[in-house]
Amino acid sequence: MASVAIEKVSKVFRGRRDEVRAVDDLSLSAADGEFLVLVGPSGCGKSTTLRLVAGLERPNCGVIRINDRDVAKVAPKDRDVAMVFQDYALYPHMTVYKNMAFGLKMRKTPRGEIDRQVRETAELLGLTELLERRPGQLSGGEQQRVAVGRAIVRKPNVFLFDEPLSNLDAKLRLELRAQIKALHRRLQTTILYVTHDQQEAMALGDRVVVMNEGRARQIDAPQRVYDRPDDRFVAEFIGAPTMNLVRGRIVKDGDIVVFDGDFGRWGLSGEVAAALGGLEDCAVELGVRASDVSLGEGGAMSGTGQVCLVESLGDCLHVHVRAKSGATVVLRASSGVSVEVDQEVSMVVEVARVHFFAGDEVGARLC
Repeated sequence: MASVAIEKVSKVFRGRRDEVRAVDDLSLSAADGEFLVLVGPSGCGKSTTLRLVAGLERPNCGVIRINDRDVAKVAPKDRDVAMVFQDYALYPHMTVYKNMAFGLKMRKTPRGEIDRQVRETAELLGLTELLERRPGQLSGGEQQRVAVGRAIVRKPNVFLFDEPLSNLDAKLRLELRAQIKALHRRLQTTILYVTHDQQEAMALGDRVVVMNEGRARQIDAPQRVYDRPDDRFVAEFIGAPTMNLVRGRIVKDGDIVVFDGDFGRWGLSGEVAAALGGLEDCAVELGVRASDVSLGEGGAMSGTGQVCLVESLGDCLHVHVRAKSGATVVLRASSGVSVEVDQEVSMVVEVARVHFFAGDEVGARLC
């Protein structure tokens, strides 16, 4: 097992007319045995980061260390890492057994040891009955398990997973996600895992790195990222549905600090008022998750609007409510609630669960 450290790393791809900064002054680390998930939208630099650790790309600047060893001049094959790709990358003319054994064979591992490790790993992944089949005879989920098995059988210090579940249907994704989590608990090997699916990131990671435009916007435990996002981007990206953001201004109404927004004037009290009291007449955004808004009246933060969409998810409803200004809030309601499009409704916001972000381009967390 090994730790991984990325220190002020940048990677720029240069074309004839322009350049793309895929990774921009990125610093992060994975402790020995940690499951670290890199999550973000397409083009945020997460896969490039993985390729830099693997040695498939070279950084323009910065240092990458595996087990405290600078690997800048170490060839990919000598870094003792194993990578699982999105497209499986299996040899179509080889059987499952030969695909899993190939890396060990290239390392000149004794034949008996190869057989033992392949069969042991196949048993672990439920592939024993498939060892003599070729990839074309397997389902997508089976092929991905073979790709994972080919990485495991080498017993590397670090596993690198590059969106390994993105080509699978929803049911298979859930099944393999659980298998990968169980494998990590059993093997206790360091894993760097890339995904664009924030639910997958939350379910798998010991810690989550939320990336955008080549930078890490927040590195924290999954629940912490969900409960206390560092900025507007993280708040919107993590969580389904996305966090509601209501634009407004902080104003003083006598001795009371007030948020004047699209759904009315809401008085603030306690720590929130103290934190925002010095921001009079400043543009801010109030953030609140759908689960923290409910249908009803009363409370310090309440408002009215017109229902513009109702989504039934089986166990609950997502109700979209539009204010007169055009701003929309999504709230979660019980599946037994009767609500229709164009209906005027009242809603209540759970005061203790609101977030405030600066109204500028960055949108840093205020409280």
